[in-house]
Amino acid sequence: MDTSLPFSRLLSEEWPVAELWGCQLGTGARSCVVKEGDDFLEHLVLLRTICLGADARDELHVVAVDSKNASGEHRPVPIAALRSSVLPMISLKALELVPPVTFVLQCGAGPVYLSGQRVTLEDDASSEAEEEELLEEDVGDEDDDGES
Repeated sequence: MDTSLPFSRLLSEEWPVAELWGCQLGTGARSCVVKEGDDFLEHLVLLRTICLGADARDELHVVAVDSKNASGEHRPVPIAALRSSVLPMISLKALELVPPVTFVLQCGAGPVYLSGQRVTLEDDASSEAEEEELLEEDVGDEDDDGES
């Protein structure tokens, strides 16, 4: 009995879609906006790394995120303070943001590079329907195996 095909099909259909994302903040662009998707699905921005460029001056560079809080207000919140001689890069493990979100270089000239992933989560209704279809197929396969 070969179960590799249904297993690989499950992985490809149930995992969220992730794409690499990045932007540069500096004197030319002090902010970067990650907009909502227009596909009525849930999107997340997973910020993984903030680092200074090689030609960044040895001064304080503060990066803030401006997103809607629980009260519906927009207030920039500093998330990184970098200096090339002390802390030129940080790695973030679990900073998940829901678009629309704006990253702002509050002080410093940059360049500051932000990178991470933009994740699109499946609609629960469609994934539940797909699960039911797969379960029905598996039951049908088991019935066929029992007949031989």
